[in-house]
Amino acid sequence: MNRQLLCCGDATDPATWSNIPFFLLQAGKASGLLDGGLALHPERLRSRQRLWNLAQLLRTGRPGGFQYSRGFARALLAQAHLDPTQSLQLLSHFPLLPPQPWPRQWTINYYIDATICQVFDAYGIGSRIAPAFQRRVLERERQGYEAAGVVICMCRWAADSVIADYGIDPAKVHVVPGGANLDEATLAGLASQPPPPIPNPEHTLRLGFLGKDWRRKGGPFLLQLADVLIDRGIPTVVRAIGPEPSTLPAHPALQPLGFRSKHSDMDRFVAELRSWHFGTLFSEAEAFGISNRECQRLGVPVLTHAVGGIASTVPDEGCGQLFPAHPKAEEVADWIAGRLDSYEGYLAWREALAQRGQEFTWAAAVEQLAGILG
Repeated sequence: MNRQLLCCGDATDPATWSNIPFFLLQAGKASGLLDGGLALHPERLRSRQRLWNLAQLLRTGRPGGFQYSRGFARALLAQAHLDPTQSLQLLSHFPLLPPQPWPRQWTINYYIDATICQVFDAYGIGSRIAPAFQRRVLERERQGYEAAGVVICMCRWAADSVIADYGIDPAKVHVVPGGANLDEATLAGLASQPPPPIPNPEHTLRLGFLGKDWRRKGGPFLLQLADVLIDRGIPTVVRAIGPEPSTLPAHPALQPLGFRSKHSDMDRFVAELRSWHFGTLFSEAEAFGISNRECQRLGVPVLTHAVGGIASTVPDEGCGQLFPAHPKAEEVADWIAGRLDSYEGYLAWREALAQRGQEFTWAAAVEQLAGILG
């Protein structure tokens, strides 16, 4: 059986979908779960996309949704030149790939972070897509789940949607949280690093932000939180990796770091995360939250809230603090002050998390996937 990873892009390229397919593929190949990944190139379909969008605009007044069309799925998969007579097992990250009908020799399983229904609603994408087309897309998605061997989700939020919104038998729906997108071989060769010191005027409390989308991932809330902490006598800065510094607001507590490569500059990336007192993720919408797993893999506890699939990234209180959705900055500041009141206790908590680092790797996720896929 030829076992391949499939996504809406090049599964072998670290730049695809926040590195997730790349690191899953590496761990999957090392364990024998996967033989390889398909290298697909959606950018080659841009001319077709422009024509499709124009037709949708004229027909419905809403030009969006090409990536959910049957034509897109067929044209994209055709790039792989797969043999329909060959026995093939595909683990697909994208609910509409491969397009149906499938050859009888193919076995399809899904590993998704969110259903398309959730993407349409939580991320607001549905507002740009004609309602009738949305209904057809969701029906195709349902048929795919129905025909698949199993539907594996990165979070309970997505699994609940597969069951409730699409009527899929719960027996074939599973949850396997993703791992940290960090190269384990490189990480093993890095020198150890002391934990950050107790916050003081010379060594401020460091709240870490990791991701490109400053607003959606809760950056503005972090600045409110920093203001509250500073007013309470706790010197605080927000260290932001990912957003282009010129796009960020001017704020005395914000320290933009721009892009930090986990590949060419992993030592600095890891050192930066380990210097944080807490990683943070207070997103307006979030299917999972790989940044939380990266922090936890490095022994850095996270502060976050229960929006979308984020709760599945914080399995217990040893990993950080999961607040109810959309907490007030004062509430989070109270919790931080209480947690840091005994700094020895904070350091012990952090050390215990560091000892659990292997729980948050893609190797651990692949082991769970293998148990389900057989």
